[in-house]
Amino acid sequence: MARKFSLAYLTIPGTNPMDQIKIAKEAGYDFVSLRTIPMHLPGEPEFLPQKDPKLFADIQAALKEYDMPLMDIELARIRKDLDINEYEPAFEAAAKLGATDVLGSVWTRDRAWYTETAGKVADMAKKYGLKFNIEFLPWAGVRNLQEDITLVDDLARDNVFVMVDTLHAGRAGVTGSELARTPRKYFNFIHLCDGPAPEGAECNDTVLDNIKDDLMLYTAREARYYPGEGNVKIADMIKAMPNIPLSIELPNLKEIKARGVAGHAKQCLDVAKKYFAENGID
Repeated sequence: MARKFSLAYLTIPGTNPMDQIKIAKEAGYDFVSLRTIPMHLPGEPEFLPQKDPKLFADIQAALKEYDMPLMDIELARIRKDLDINEYEPAFEAAAKLGATDVLGSVWTRDRAWYTETAGKVADMAKKYGLKFNIEFLPWAGVRNLQEDITLVDDLARDNVFVMVDTLHAGRAGVTGSELARTPRKYFNFIHLCDGPAPEGAECNDTVLDNIKDDLMLYTAREARYYPGEGNVKIADMIKAMPNIPLSIELPNLKEIKARGVAGHAKQCLDVAKKYFAENGID
């Protein structure tokens, strides 16, 4: 089965959903992934179809015009200063637009609290037929593959999955062998990109020692690499997981400046497909 790719919001940040859908179609993506739950970041525009009927209608029309399915929305964060009840209108709107998934992450180390709260979000997503995919990041509350698996096990719900971002996984010391030992039932979709992740023994200290590393945060938000251009062992990871959709999340402001948002989005997909072919990934 041919690999399926989605264009994530953060790859071309600040782009309105209608333009993102058009760019995804013209570049050759199979899906689109929208940010409809605000992050409230300085200077970042917010596109909230659940609060704007015209925007909802425009997104719906663009999805139909370009025959571009909506895969997931983001970002349902589990954090003590956020009200998860604000996510429900976004889930409802996403489901009406045809979405199948919600991306989330955890931002506290209080395991009892985040497990209970994640369960509530998962149940809310289930109400609208959505799968809840929890991403681990080395500087977040759920920091590595095993902590994510533990959370999914504790939740014991059929719509909850581990979401592997290849950059974050590499920095958390996750290997292809570890992913290969993990039952395939945990995986639903993947975030794909490359970056300057540490290699070898250095990986063992990533989770504990580099959580507040400024370069780590800068790379993740503004300077990720095209597949094959960094140090993440992407091929090993992808081969270890099932053939599930790959959402390309590859913010790189330098490349966007040089290529434009459409050019960067296309380059992301073209390089990914070339990398897969060169590494024997069907």
